Amino acid sequence: MRILFLLLLSAFTFAQQTQKVDFKTAKGNLAINYSERKVSGSVQYVFEVKESIDTIKIDAQKMSFTSVKINNKEVKFGNSGKTLNLFEGFKKGKNNVTFNYEAFPKQTMYFTGVEDNLQIWTQGQGKYTSHWFPSFDDVNEKVIFNLNISFDKKYNVIANGFLKTAYTSGNTKKWYYEMKKPMSSYLLAVAIGDFYNKAIPSKSGIPLQFFIQPKDTAKFEPTYRYSKQIFDFFEKEIGVKYPWKLYKQVPVEDFLYAGMENTSCTIFSQDFVVDNIGFNDRNYVNVNAHELAHQWFGDLVTAKSGKHHWLQEGFATYYALLAESEVFGEDYFYHQLYRSSLQLRNAAKTDTIPVMNEKASSLSFYQKGAWALHFIRESIGAKAFQKAVKCYLNKYKFKNVETDEFLAEIKKEAPTFDTESFKKMWLEDYRFQMEVANSLLKKNSFIVSLFEAQQLRRKSVAENKAKFIELLKSDAYYPVKAEILYQIREVPFEDKKELVQLAMQTGDVKVRQAVAEFTKDIPEQFKADYETLLDDASYETKEIAFMNLWKNFPADRNVYLEKAKNWTGGNDKSLRIMYLTFALENEALGYEEKTAYFEELLQYTSPTFESSVRLNAFTSLFAMNVTVDALYQNLVNATTHHKWQVSKYARDKIRSLLATDSNRKQFENLLDALQDAEKTNLQKLLNEKP
Repeated sequence: MRILFLLLLSAFTFAQQTQKVDFKTAKGNLAINYSERKVSGSVQYVFEVKESIDTIKIDAQKMSFTSVKINNKEVKFGNSGKTLNLFEGFKKGKNNVTFNYEAFPKQTMYFTGVEDNLQIWTQGQGKYTSHWFPSFDDVNEKVIFNLNISFDKKYNVIANGFLKTAYTSGNTKKWYYEMKKPMSSYLLAVAIGDFYNKAIPSKSGIPLQFFIQPKDTAKFEPTYRYSKQIFDFFEKEIGVKYPWKLYKQVPVEDFLYAGMENTSCTIFSQDFVVDNIGFNDRNYVNVNAHELAHQWFGDLVTAKSGKHHWLQEGFATYYALLAESEVFGEDYFYHQLYRSSLQLRNAAKTDTIPVMNEKASSLSFYQKGAWALHFIRESIGAKAFQKAVKCYLNKYKFKNVETDEFLAEIKKEAPTFDTESFKKMWLEDYRFQMEVANSLLKKNSFIVSLFEAQQLRRKSVAENKAKFIELLKSDAYYPVKAEILYQIREVPFEDKKELVQLAMQTGDVKVRQAVAEFTKDIPEQFKADYETLLDDASYETKEIAFMNLWKNFPADRNVYLEKAKNWTGGNDKSLRIMYLTFALENEALGYEEKTAYFEELLQYTSPTFESSVRLNAFTSLFAMNVTVDALYQNLVNATTHHKWQVSKYARDKIRSLLATDSNRKQFENLLDALQDAEKTNLQKLLNEKP
């Protein structure tokens, strides 16, 4: 309770400050040191004091300060460890403050990779930029940020805004990025790495700059596929020109989330850098559209508090769906809405926190927020909805908003729409309106067909066979055909042979994947047809098919290993790790080859590789009951990883291993060889009571 009180008091204090003090511009002159995990430099803020105030605070987590000057005069200051406190030297009206600072950020700025192949990137959402740059955790304080950043000339430094100048001195290069409009501090960003980039103009002339690592240049097109189309669609659909001067997108390794909508500079996960095959499994299109939509909904107009967070995430989620409808078609759009409706219906059984609550779940903020907007759009019509959104954005641009301010714009365009009833039903009630959702979904003929196909579960396959054949031969969207394959999954092959063969003949990657997934027992007569799935343009299908064939036809395992020998898969190397795992089980494998495969698999658990690769390799090796020191040491290293999913996996796995005395002794023997952070984490786990 005391912690909550202090948090509320801090929020209240800063809310008071934004009413009395307005920070206008910031200029940072920064140097980033990879080996020391340090950022340092000087900062100048220009601010206006509107009302009398005793102390002005700038959020600064565990930073040190020197040479603090207000209006060019050195002043006394306070440093609480969380804020830089200014209490003298300022006056009513315009002021400026300058200072030098140094920080060793433990979060928000991340140093990944190794010296010769490093990356540094920031992620301010939820963790606050104030861990690496003295700024403002209060989203209501909007500032024009300009950054001058020094780093090794071998790398590319990317930040918000235009690159105004860049010059080299010795081995160091300085990049000066300039913004023209204000934004909240959490949207400030830096990304450093070895990046190639390509820029193309949007239809309206906005430069779209796409970054990628040189090793991934062959994946450039499928990664950024439809990017220009999405951008042009948004400017037309939203009706408000893109609010910043250019737009950049940068993929980084081991990013904490799918993507982050930093103003004019989205950073996203390397997991979405895909080739043509990977595009069919997990592409960047939705995340791409979601983060771009935030440039209007969140960056241009920002929610005043967490209670109104849906105004950012709900909008970004819904507009991403609208963009995907433009790219993939209306059936895709309705299928995604249908899937989220099922999630929301099921979640409401245990989740009783409504959308308009700062403690609402991501599912509520994102998916229920999107559904709320879909309900409005369908109720008042697309044109009225577009006009209301346009007026909303123009009226509150570069400002902060609450839900009622958006709904007031809806009311202006649709006076008969009951905004109060809407708010109670969609935003203040934790339950999901499934009946209303279904009625809206049924406006799409594909959804009607899907619902009808689901009703066929009540009848036998014999009774449904003619209808199944009709649907499999039709141009129905793939979920209808996948539903049929789901319904016949337990039926003896002879009774469903014709249906399965029709599904295979569709040539649809998703339908064929459903065949792979729902055909567990493969009869000899279907073997040759099923083996063709190993050549499908889907890494997921290849993996499912390989494992089923391995199980069903032990005599042909060497054939399947040879087929998979050069597979890699996506960024997580799933197919390569699968191959190595199954190859190591093959008794025919020679000692030298087996040793090489084992060493390769073990290497994938090391910090040299991204977390998705490491987790796949850990899973495989522990499934084989491997207990070598190198594996245990890499597992301990994973406890220090900045992604909580990785560190949690490692801690939980070590706890389970420590239940065995021999494993405990092995871990104890590793202590002297570990780095300090690794040693500390392992010692804590060893000290835990069983």
